[in-house]
Amino acid sequence: MFGVWAPGEEVSKLTYFGLYALQHRGQESAGIALSDGERIVVYKDMGLVSQVFNEATLDSLRGYLAIGHCRYSTTGSPVWENAQPTFYTARDGGLALGHNGNLINTPELAAMLPSDRLTATTDTEVLTSLLAAQSDRTTEEAALELLPRVKGAFSLVFMDEHTLYAARDPQGIRPLVLGRLEGGGWVVASETAALDIVGATVVREVEPGEMLTVDDRGVRSLRFAPAAPKGCLFEYVYLARPDTTIAGRNVNSTRVEVGRRLARQHPAEADIVIPVPESGTPAAVGYAEGSGIPFAQGLVKNSYVGRTFIQPSQTLRQLGIRLKLNPLRDVIAGKRLVVVDDSIVRGNTQRALVRMLREAGAAEVHVRISSPPVMWPCYYGIDFATKAELIAGNLSNEEIRTSIDADSLGYISLDELIAATEVPKDRLCRACFDGVYPIEVDEDSRGKYLLEKSCGVPGSAAPSPASR
Repeated sequence: MFGVWAPGEEVSKLTYFGLYALQHRGQESAGIALSDGERIVVYKDMGLVSQVFNEATLDSLRGYLAIGHCRYSTTGSPVWENAQPTFYTARDGGLALGHNGNLINTPELAAMLPSDRLTATTDTEVLTSLLAAQSDRTTEEAALELLPRVKGAFSLVFMDEHTLYAARDPQGIRPLVLGRLEGGGWVVASETAALDIVGATVVREVEPGEMLTVDDRGVRSLRFAPAAPKGCLFEYVYLARPDTTIAGRNVNSTRVEVGRRLARQHPAEADIVIPVPESGTPAAVGYAEGSGIPFAQGLVKNSYVGRTFIQPSQTLRQLGIRLKLNPLRDVIAGKRLVVVDDSIVRGNTQRALVRMLREAGAAEVHVRISSPPVMWPCYYGIDFATKAELIAGNLSNEEIRTSIDADSLGYISLDELIAATEVPKDRLCRACFDGVYPIEVDEDSRGKYLLEKSCGVPGSAAPSPASR
């Protein structure tokens, strides 16, 4: 998710490169909304950022204010109608919005709208529609009235024809940062790495419960709720780029430190330490440092295959695992391996990996995981919404070891992982590891396809761009 207010700059291209830097956060669809001060144009489609946009498209999108989004679906099906940014006509203009996270009172919010108001089946669509529906208020007034009633994880960028807005839920579950361009423009993004890519300087994180407005008067800060920080611990494990900084701590440094602690907690007699690239690499470096066992690259990654964890279906995940990684037989044949990965969610990746490594001649395979067992569903923006999907929610560690056919299996403990982040335990959401949810989730608000139960799945064919 990315937003920019920068008169005199090519904001469509800045947004494109910002989204490109954030591609790891969502690979199903991509879109940009842009304003020239008179109207908002939205261009979005299914696919990667580089597939949706080309030079000619970006040149045609002219203005000084833009937001962008690359989607990883956690509410609603992966279809064109559910792609973001969402758009609604509002007051005497338009409103476009991009959302990272997942709301947990979507049915309650949707009940505030006429039954025929929604054209998509996402919590983001509901939020955008509600903001746009308040015809007697400005966008700022509508947001300050609505956001205190919204529950769950939401980092937002939204815009009308003249102003960029950014907001973060009171728990600050998903990251959101503010940056400054050399020419004086302003940028907001899900991660600091996106600011680096477009040449912006990090100013600060958007605070939990804060809304920013950016226009020709500069940046203003407005508070819609008291801060009660509970940043997502899984961002440090997997979701964020290693070159991103969260809460003042570089993600790569955290992951290396986790690896050192993992080596002390779960030592192994082995010849080499190899990572599961890319997200397992920093922890493998730390494990090698902590254990004194040589680090080696034993798996080659095809960089042009998407992240298997966030593929929208199990079939695609399993296919992606085979396409993504290939063992270096000369490195691993006859060797006792420590294989370091970031997490075990469903177990399919590790099962396929261990099989590949044994077929390539590995003498022993000791699996080390740089997160605790993922035992509980996430309702705040990660797509493992039922305990039945989680291997650690159903099997013991020894049963998991047997299931993936590893010689040994060791997870970092929750306390050691938290210590590596340098963030106090009570300021982190750890729900997927310990089942302690910072915001209570009603049974009726659980599930990825809540709105589709009543509205049906939106049609999958629609023109792009969507010009408003």
